[in-house]
Amino acid sequence: MEFIKEEIEDMSDLEPSRIKHEDTEEQIDQVRVKEQRQELNEVEEEHRNFKIQRTKAKKTHTCTQCGKSFTLKGDLNRHLRIHTGEKPYTCTQCGKRFSHPSAFSAHLLIHSGEKPFKCDQCGKDFISSAHLNQHLIVHSDERPYVCSLCAKSFSRLDSFKLHQKTHDEVRDHVCCDCGKSFIKDGHLKQHQRIHTGEKPYKCSYCDKSFTQSGNLKLHGIVHTSEKPYDCTQCEKSFKYKKSLLTHMKFCHKKSSQ
Repeated sequence: MEFIKEEIEDMSDLEPSRIKHEDTEEQIDQVRVKEQRQELNEVEEEHRNFKIQRTKAKKTHTCTQCGKSFTLKGDLNRHLRIHTGEKPYTCTQCGKRFSHPSAFSAHLLIHSGEKPFKCDQCGKDFISSAHLNQHLIVHSDERPYVCSLCAKSFSRLDSFKLHQKTHDEVRDHVCCDCGKSFIKDGHLKQHQRIHTGEKPYKCSYCDKSFTQSGNLKLHGIVHTSEKPYDCTQCEKSFKYKKSLLTHMKFCHKKSSQ
């Protein structure tokens, strides 16, 4: 019996030691997990710093005037034209100058008459995709811009702003030669040709030139067999709208009443 008692006492002495050993192993595991997590965080932080440095390294060409950065030197050179006002691309037909080749190419289409972008709903042609996208709003019923004074609605913001000027009588585009004022900048530019004598729209068939593209288009019909104005009462066609109206007045007066 004494032997058994002694053995039990020996085992009871070992139990706290085993428990303490298990606690130590658990603590070691926790430390290892903590170390691994910290190591992972350091790796992730290092990766983030590398990405930031790589992004910064990509944009090594910086504008000294505004601080904007670019990946390519060519992009920086084009950006600098905003500050210098340089316009290296000159139209040989009207003398207008441009700072970017894309704007210059779009302008050349005005003189060539080429309109590669066609509306699939009405067939109207446009010189650029941007102009086509603006036109497509016409075919939608959406008119989000409503005038608070007359309730007239518009599909485009620029048209809405121009309309508001008619109520406010804002004519902020003033001719420096005669003082005449206009709502739109384009109208002022057309007017200024009266003073400068500029006629940028030249006929490709003869030596005539015009101040407005619409006048050139009308003149171009003289050199072609085109007759775009059709009579709805008979099969006759006319080169000019005025000729069609005269025809309708005298030939179809009774039928139009």
